[in-house]
Amino acid sequence: MENCLFCRIDDVVFENSTCFAFFDKNPVARGHLLIIPKAHKKDYFELSEAEIRDTHKLIRKGKEYLDDLYAPDGYNIGFNCGVAAGQSVFHCHCHLIPRYTNDTPDPKGGVRGVIPGKMSY
Repeated sequence: MENCLFCRIDDVVFENSTCFAFFDKNPVARGHLLIIPKAHKKDYFELSEAEIRDTHKLIRKGKEYLDDLYAPDGYNIGFNCGVAAGQSVFHCHCHLIPRYTNDTPDPKGGVRGVIPGKMSY
């Protein structure tokens, strides 16, 4: 797709046969990686089984890489699928976000925080 920002990425950190990883241009934390299929797919639900496997392999490789580089205390892993879920670039991408102690006052609830007022329970 010629208009797709992610179809033109050239600063690949690592890759496998169907996917690659690169650092997010607007990271929410030091080391925030994006893992995407090489083929233009709208979201996670359009991925082939091979792309799903390769995505998960790069998530694990990304964790090892970031563990060595930054030694984070935890991770958030996520896909935004559709406008209502916050997707703004319509080329499937997985966020691998390193988390650090005290990067937020109370991280309990994690990704539940995407909906205001739902993080605490």
